[in-house]
Amino acid sequence: MLEPQRLSAGIRKAVETGPAYLSVVSYWEVTIKNMRGNLDAVNLQEWWPVTLESLGLRPMLFRPEHVAAIQRLEPHHADPFDRAIIATAIAEELVLLTTDKGLDAYAGQDLKILR
Repeated sequence: MLEPQRLSAGIRKAVETGPAYLSVVSYWEVTIKNMRGNLDAVNLQEWWPVTLESLGLRPMLFRPEHVAAIQRLEPHHADPFDRAIIATAIAEELVLLTTDKGLDAYAGQDLKILR
């Protein structure tokens, strides 16, 4: 949302045509980064609803089956937030929209990535 120019035309189209989801794990990560001072001052009480509404996204809750899917991931990436989002996409059979090339190691039969 802060840097839409970083999104490919394919990602923008996927979000526009939907349905597209935003994981509550992303909200958790933004909260942690904001608390550490790694993000410009973000109003955390507004960030979640404003982001969902402005991009037309649906919330994706983090459920037990998503947690269980984490254990099946290869240890390509250590970031727990990214691993939770990857596991959620796999468990829900969703295409992961990302600009993070570091997640490409997970692309394959169980996970489709659009960058």
